[in-house]
Amino acid sequence: MKKATKKEIQEIHKRFIQRYSDAVTELKYKNAYELVVAVALSAQCTDKRVNLITPALFEKYSSPKKLAEADIDDVKKLINSCSFFNNKAKNIIAMAKRVVEVYNGEIPMDEKELQTLAGVGQKTANVVMIEYTGANLMAVDTHVFRVSHRLGLSNDKTAKATEATLVKKFKNDLHALHQGMVLFGRYICTAKNPKCDECFLTDLCKTKESFKV
Repeated sequence: MKKATKKEIQEIHKRFIQRYSDAVTELKYKNAYELVVAVALSAQCTDKRVNLITPALFEKYSSPKKLAEADIDDVKKLINSCSFFNNKAKNIIAMAKRVVEVYNGEIPMDEKELQTLAGVGQKTANVVMIEYTGANLMAVDTHVFRVSHRLGLSNDKTAKATEATLVKKFKNDLHALHQGMVLFGRYICTAKNPKCDECFLTDLCKTKESFKV
């Protein structure tokens, strides 16, 4: 696959910013606590599904303190339509316990501190920081991974390596680029049957020939 040139990378950056400068997550949340839980639940699960699950969960467990004291079976019941719900229930309760014990019930807004919470890896921490603070960070989910490969921005094999490559190539406006690439991958540059006729990057795409069935 051909790699995007420096000039093409600048053009991709410009077009994403023009189109998605105000993009935000589609996860619904009211505060940092709700955001962390929603992002943790969204791993290998759609935002749509998470948004159906969280209202009842947040109504019952409206703070880290309440979730820290929750009965795990009750939490499992509330999130059981989410993938890997057993593990996620265990993690969000452990996360809440640490937030209460170590951070006085406040979600720490630092990507390294966030990663000390159960179930919060680098991607989840970065997504929270991008969304909540507009931090100049990149997070790579399946959409960002696919889009960056199709546009010749990265040929890395892992999300972590792709993230490092995108940070190096884009440098700034990373929060907006992340949100834009997620939405672009979700609605236009889809895994199957990408909507090339709706795309604003067709002239820069390195893989459109391979889409032709």
